[in-house]
Amino acid sequence: DPVAGAVKAARILRPDGRLAIFGHVYEPPAEVADPFAAAYPRVMPDSPFSNQPARRPLDTYQAGYAKLAEAIRQTERFKEPEQWRFDWERHYTRDQWLELLPTTGGLTQLPPDKTADILDAVGAAIDSIGGRFTMLYTTLATTAVRAGAS
Repeated sequence: DPVAGAVKAARILRPDGRLAIFGHVYEPPAEVADPFAAAYPRVMPDSPFSNQPARRPLDTYQAGYAKLAEAIRQTERFKEPEQWRFDWERHYTRDQWLELLPTTGGLTQLPPDKTADILDAVGAAIDSIGGRFTMLYTTLATTAVRAGAS
């Protein structure tokens, strides 16, 4: 419950303390995203993640952070929320990405054999583009300063 969470944060922040809710949205290149998007429904056809697009849509995440701003407003315990955005990139080798990938999204819930099938497909795709790639990231934040004593 975003409103209840913001109220709780207001209780523990001192006046003029800042609440910052943030997360990272990543967009792998199509050569990496498409094999993942093809492998996931093959391995886990009944998963709610099986119908997800190949890339994580930034617009969907931005809309979610806008809803967080509205929840913060509803508490009436913070000054006007701000939306922050930071674009950046990181270079990955095949092994670096395959080590990180199982810690993300729906892969955290998969049995090891199914995770291995997806990692094989993604690893082969990365090998086919030279064993490395650049990931585009966007860090989104909704932040607000706590108003006077509440």
